[in-house]
Amino acid sequence: MTDAPILTTDRLILRPHRVEDYPACQALWADPDVVRFIGGAALDAQAVWFRILRYAGMWALLGYGMWAIEDRANGELLGEAGLLSAARGLAELDGVPEAGWVLGPAAWGRGIATEAMAAIFAWTDAHLAEQSIRCIIAPDNGGSIKVAEKLGFAALAEVDFHGAPTRVFDRLRQA
Repeated sequence: MTDAPILTTDRLILRPHRVEDYPACQALWADPDVVRFIGGAALDAQAVWFRILRYAGMWALLGYGMWAIEDRANGELLGEAGLLSAARGLAELDGVPEAGWVLGPAAWGRGIATEAMAAIFAWTDAHLAEQSIRCIIAPDNGGSIKVAEKLGFAALAEVDFHGAPTRVFDRLRQA
């Protein structure tokens, strides 16, 4: 597989990133509220561009990756979600796809992350052989912890990641 399949829900289109997404992705990753629990610092333009290129590369090399989350009603890019392999150096993530989601503030509190990831996991459980998917979340990020729990993740470990306490969550494959 070389490109993300298009997934749809009642409110969302999950699709591959496009070059035209670059300005919206720049705005997303420059928002201090968005990155507060994801590294804590806004990404510069080059880092965002490389991120978009990495997304395409993951699909080409791994057969999974990230999707752009588009609002079906108006075409607005709401965020990104999917699976990744980030080589973070955490033993708990070695050899296991990592789930991730990031939304702009306009999408917060609307169930968008849960809806997007539920569609992604339906696809994952049908198309990939992985028995476990993990994610990492800052302990103070209550919103993402709630999303993870709704999606069937359970706490696995507490680790130090780049000098910050981080929780690792695990989700077993659904039948």
